[in-house]
Amino acid sequence: MGTGKQADGAFGVLLHSLRKSAGLTQEELAQAAGISVRALSYMERGRSRGPQRRTVQALATALRLSPQDARELERLASLGRPRRAPAKEVPPPVAVLDTAAPAAAPDLLPRAPRGFHGRAAELAAVSRAAADEAAPVCLVIGPAGVGKTALVLHWAHQSRAGFPDGRLYADLRGFGGTGEPSSMEVLREFLPALGAAHGRIPESVNGAAALFRSLAADRRLLVVLDNARDSEQVRPLLPGGRRCVTVVTSRHRLSGLIVTDTARPVAVDVLGSRDGTMLLAGILGAERVHAEPAAARRLAELCGGLPLALRVAAARLAQRPTWPLGAMAAELADETRRLSLLDVEDTGVRAALRLTLQQLPEHVSHLFAHLGRHPGTHVDRYAAAALADTDPAAAETCLERLAVAHLVTETAPGRWTMHDLVRLYARSLDAGPDALKRVLDHYIATGLAAVAAAEPGNEECFPLPKDYLPPAAVREFGDRSAAVAWYAAERDDLTLAVAAAHAAALHERTWRIVLTLWPLIVWRVRDGWAPLLQTALEAARADADQHGESRVLNVLGWILIEEERIPEALTHLEAACALASRAGDTVAEANALIVVAMAQAALGRLDEAARGCERAVQLARQAGDRTIEKLAMQHLARHWADAGKWRQALDTATQALALHDRPGTTDIPRTLLLMVKGEALLGLGNETEGIRQLDLAARQAESSGYDDGAVRALGALLRVSADAGHQARYDAALARLTTRT
Repeated sequence: MGTGKQADGAFGVLLHSLRKSAGLTQEELAQAAGISVRALSYMERGRSRGPQRRTVQALATALRLSPQDARELERLASLGRPRRAPAKEVPPPVAVLDTAAPAAAPDLLPRAPRGFHGRAAELAAVSRAAADEAAPVCLVIGPAGVGKTALVLHWAHQSRAGFPDGRLYADLRGFGGTGEPSSMEVLREFLPALGAAHGRIPESVNGAAALFRSLAADRRLLVVLDNARDSEQVRPLLPGGRRCVTVVTSRHRLSGLIVTDTARPVAVDVLGSRDGTMLLAGILGAERVHAEPAAARRLAELCGGLPLALRVAAARLAQRPTWPLGAMAAELADETRRLSLLDVEDTGVRAALRLTLQQLPEHVSHLFAHLGRHPGTHVDRYAAAALADTDPAAAETCLERLAVAHLVTETAPGRWTMHDLVRLYARSLDAGPDALKRVLDHYIATGLAAVAAAEPGNEECFPLPKDYLPPAAVREFGDRSAAVAWYAAERDDLTLAVAAAHAAALHERTWRIVLTLWPLIVWRVRDGWAPLLQTALEAARADADQHGESRVLNVLGWILIEEERIPEALTHLEAACALASRAGDTVAEANALIVVAMAQAALGRLDEAARGCERAVQLARQAGDRTIEKLAMQHLARHWADAGKWRQALDTATQALALHDRPGTTDIPRTLLLMVKGEALLGLGNETEGIRQLDLAARQAESSGYDDGAVRALGALLRVSADAGHQARYDAALARLTTRT
């Protein structure tokens, strides 16, 4: 049979010959087989004992050997492996080191990544964790494709001098489709690299892990555990020595490792535009990227700064050297094709996300698929519950699991968002036909609750759609400030919900969602609402709902007045009056008359405006609607004041304020009535009381976030008082209003 040394020599000669015949360098074969260049060099020179069967199989696969050559390579390798001695001849347990093992420090790291750019902050964070003297464990976490492995390998190769006793590496394949290695398999790679004799490695995981900790205890050693699924997979592989550094990468947060082993998390996010274009330049060449800088930046944006996506896009461009970057950007701009364009063979964004999702429980994956139907960019637990037809508590639990897996990000307490490419992947999954309807009806229900809290006592905006899908639970608002906060947070998503409903021809939902925004429209009157209201008007007409059409026309007319588009406003408002009158809807007609009067006043026809408001007061009293009655009287008082009829203005404002039946609360009509009262008192010569009423109006507007009202009240104050405090408050309110618009 020969000696182990002779066998190793024969194996190395054959391996060297087969590699040369395949035209591969040592580095290329090592990368393809998943082993280190140093280990391959030892094998070819006969300096290592017979490699394990799986290593030989990996080499045979990488070399594409025939079955006959593979068997011969395995036969020669087996001759060099130590034979288990009979039980009575087993040496003492202390004799665990392989005296024939090379003295050089082991290096199992894969090669350094090519085209690595940026990440200065993350590299510094890993270095700080490595400098910790208390057996540091650094946890590098982030979503699929963000470049965690590249970051760690780049850092590890840069830090070679800091680990003179060796660098170990294992891919734990926690998110791969090829199965995870057992702890024992990894330890059987690590222990021989540290000098343990193959025949002396304990059979149990606990025993092997203990031996690993013992051999690592006094060494300055780096251990990289890549692609860990969970904390349990990592713990048996921690060296534990105070001079050892362990770096773990994962798509999950691995909070358990932070608790038990004080792991320091380093979050890896997507690349910025500059680093993204530098990565493209590293693959395609600086000249090609610099020739189309705008297209390169657009590519980085469309890839969402995700290094995996950028590398796939660059690979496609590298295969087409004459293809402009702008052409690739134009293709990626098509959302229906973007994910397929960012896949190459079995590698790409879609494949990475699919493997991440496979690790999650079915109910979590179910919710993830439904998140793709959300029309906006952020969800809370109520919106997620509506999408997936579940309750908010269950939805929140799923969202937290998705956040742990870096499939969603919590941008603020209780609000989650997705990376653009993750959202596109979620949209490609099956979520059933009613997900969009359910989330739109969630917004209708929540909007109505917000209206009730912001303006209690007002009429219902509208009846619900006939096929309304009620959510399991609706957010409750304790007061106006809570409702205002919800409107502020959800405004963009509500606008996107309107667009999605309109695109899906869900007309009965489109105009209803817009009308639930009317308290926000009142508070933010200068925020350019006309296009959204035009969409609502189209939807109400397509829905053939005259009540809805009248209400939308009314609000739209008022906004057009604020935008000084008076003739256009009157056209809409006269149509609103006619619709309400034909339908016998006295409240809607009174509302329309109030806004018509505003248009008339803007044209200087103050007497006409006053008569219209008086008619609106009569209609409101006829309907028994005190809210509309108070609103009509508020506008009537304003028209009297604008006409300089101070006594009528003061009497009307005082009567309207007496209708306020919610002590201790404020609303916009009350603030505006206080303004009219203050101006009327000033007009009648009562300066002290007039200033007091205007200051009260301004303070109520400021406290409720009604900046437009604050500017008006403080402006009136400044016309009669040069108080520096009033001026400062006016400037601040105007700045808020100007910044927002």
